[in-house]
Amino acid sequence: FGLEGKPLVIVLALYGLKSSGAAWRAHLAESLVEMGFTSSRADPDVWMKAARKPDGTKYYEYILVYVDDILVISHDTQPIMERIGELYRLKEGSVGPPTRYLGADVHKVTLDDGSEAWALSPDSYCKIAVDNVERELQERTGHRLKKRADTPLPVGYKPEVDITEELDPELHTLYMQMIGNSRWMCELGRLDILHETSILSSYMASPREGHLEKLYELFAYLKYHPECLLIMDPRNPVVDDRWFNEENDWKTFYKDAVDELPPGMPEPRGKAVSMSVFYDASHASNVVTRRSHSGIFIKVMNAPIWWYSKRQNTVESSTFGSEFVAKRIAVDMIESLRYKLRMFGVPLEGPANIFGDNMSVVNASSIGSHVLQKKHNSICYHRVREASAMGMIRCGFIPGNSNPADLFTKILNKAKRITCLSMMVLGIYYPDRIPRSERINRRGKIGTDDRPEIDW
Repeated sequence: FGLEGKPLVIVLALYGLKSSGAAWRAHLAESLVEMGFTSSRADPDVWMKAARKPDGTKYYEYILVYVDDILVISHDTQPIMERIGELYRLKEGSVGPPTRYLGADVHKVTLDDGSEAWALSPDSYCKIAVDNVERELQERTGHRLKKRADTPLPVGYKPEVDITEELDPELHTLYMQMIGNSRWMCELGRLDILHETSILSSYMASPREGHLEKLYELFAYLKYHPECLLIMDPRNPVVDDRWFNEENDWKTFYKDAVDELPPGMPEPRGKAVSMSVFYDASHASNVVTRRSHSGIFIKVMNAPIWWYSKRQNTVESSTFGSEFVAKRIAVDMIESLRYKLRMFGVPLEGPANIFGDNMSVVNASSIGSHVLQKKHNSICYHRVREASAMGMIRCGFIPGNSNPADLFTKILNKAKRITCLSMMVLGIYYPDRIPRSERINRRGKIGTDDRPEIDW
């Protein structure tokens, strides 16, 4: 501009430019690279650096970046934060242990054995969302949310048979906002409304008055049950190996099946982690389309990590088919999660333990000589069996009343909901063949005396 050599005073920063976000990320990435951190291939916003603890233990330091929010994970975070503070101006009072994460409250809790673990709670977000919905309802109709609701939706409710009038554009927008709020609460840890949110989300394109009424009931349930805590329990669950059929000659059927390591995988450091997966399917639960509903629950160690509830894309003629579709989806999720953990430098402790309540599906997945009788299930069938052959998973059976994924496939009554939610935090999976005295002894060793006892 012909002003070379003269100071330039910036009156207005143009934050709205399309390239502003990319420019900021590139600038921050240069600083992190200079500090010795490397961006993970599994997630470019996770930065990692090899380090050692004072006792010589190898591990990785991590920096998690979300635009201009930074979370540092290290044995000693102070040097890292001091260096970042030298490069950038940090907001006053923002440096310290995390208290909020994307709307969730974060704090430490003490477990029953005296150890500490991080916990996430969506209570604050949930309260604000419920208050906003109740205020809107009162202003529009003069009514408030129900004072008592034991379940998010009535048991046996079928939204597909609702024949009430379609919502007008204004209420349609309100319906979409409420669904968005409930979806985010599910992401933050409200597992108890995941299935109900999933089935009501299917009608966002053209919701009806009855759907909105039931959505208000869901928020009434949240008002009556405002508290939720998701504990990232780092302890390893005890799993009895007798529930798995591991004596198979898979090479006869899948001789090329190998659990290949991802290219560019960093050196595994730290404590190895195990993975437990529960899956279920509600066959032909939609009475109009006869499509089934899948539910999947994944834990790393004893910490809930991934939950899934979604209507299946195909119509299956039997429970065997719908369960195999759900199991195939679970295998895909396991593969992606194992890849991400490996690319983060986290060592894995053997195959993932995957549990289902259909014995036919378990046998077909774990017995090499099994012969499939239904050709239309062959893709899911061989996908799951190949995962067993390569050592990615090992399949076990659990009774239906002990499967926590049941909560994600159908609307349960209060008693069954409490049972499923309690099993989601249970750290011991025992078959009934183990004597009671031995179960009590094992449970005491990992400090779970106060947890409910379940015999398989």
